[in-house]
Amino acid sequence: MKARVTVTLKTGVLDPQGKAIEGALKSLGIDGLSSVRQGKVFDIELNSADKAAAETALKDACEKLLANTVIENYRVEIGG
Repeated sequence: MKARVTVTLKTGVLDPQGKAIEGALKSLGIDGLSSVRQGKVFDIELNSADKAAAETALKDACEKLLANTVIENYRVEIGG
């Protein structure tokens, strides 16, 4: 089974890398940007057929390692 975990900064947390990307895009002539926020994506393959158990394991992984839950949110999506 395949899963995707997306980790993003919580609203209100400063994102200097996002600001740098925004500035670079504007300097390249890409107009119409109001803000850029960066995050992380983890594509994970699991040896499990139990979707609920896989989701529980991935949430545990996020809480322990993949996300800093003080300043980041995460979303777990499980495919087939």
